[in-house]
Amino acid sequence: MSFNQQSPFYNPRIPFTGSIHGGLQEGQSISISGRVLPRADRFHVNLQCGSRAGADIALHINPRYEGQLYVVNNTFQYGSWGAEERKYNSPFPAGSPFSLLITVSRDSYQLNVNGIHFADYRHRLPFQQVDTISVAGKVEISSIVFQNPVGAFPSYPAFSSQPGFPPQPGFPSHPGFPPQFHVNLSHQSGIALHYNPRFNESTVVRNSKTWDQWGPEERGGGMPFQRGQPFTLTICCESHSFRLVVNGMQAHNYKHRFTQLQNITTLEIEGDVSLTSVNV
Repeated sequence: MSFNQQSPFYNPRIPFTGSIHGGLQEGQSISISGRVLPRADRFHVNLQCGSRAGADIALHINPRYEGQLYVVNNTFQYGSWGAEERKYNSPFPAGSPFSLLITVSRDSYQLNVNGIHFADYRHRLPFQQVDTISVAGKVEISSIVFQNPVGAFPSYPAFSSQPGFPPQPGFPSHPGFPPQFHVNLSHQSGIALHYNPRFNESTVVRNSKTWDQWGPEERGGGMPFQRGQPFTLTICCESHSFRLVVNGMQAHNYKHRFTQLQNITTLEIEGDVSLTSVNV
């Protein structure tokens, strides 16, 4: 079985319809990060069998804001909707960010929201027929990321992104130093965000630097990276903080210490990592 690594969709214009290359596979997942608009009445995420109007919809996820908050899950086939499955503990409050993870299992779609299990929706249509994702309604989306089943990728040794350091299989590229890398968002007088996974400490350090002075480190929130495994990191710049989403799951939130966001002009990535794409 072969798996193609599909590029994410970033900041799509809503309503949005996009292709799922090769269709869905068991064990595959789709992570959708975004924000419900204030005063929203409803929005939806569909996994569809085709992109034409009237196409069958294998999974319809439909948060509604009609007096009370609830979420409708359903399937559309033969030109009509099936029986609704409703959840009244909606994790999608209006005006709030969310991270939705849809995982394809043999019998159902498993839905996680903000890292917490939300629902299982049993298949009414074969998931192999799904080849399209669509999003519409009162919502903005920062990223839609496709993750292949665990084990679908070979493990690659870490290597330095700096020229002059050839890959050393199984070893960090700087002898005597454990493998790590960092992502910096910088301005003229320092670093607004320093994001630094450290594998030997099993933590991600976040910090800011003004001139030559580092501030206090933030270390909570777990370690979402694994040595030798591919990842997608999305940095969402919001009004009060940077929201850091790893493989579609919100991993960290870093409150702005440097608030002149328009002066952040440089992205720097350095260390034991190889890059397949960078989108700004």
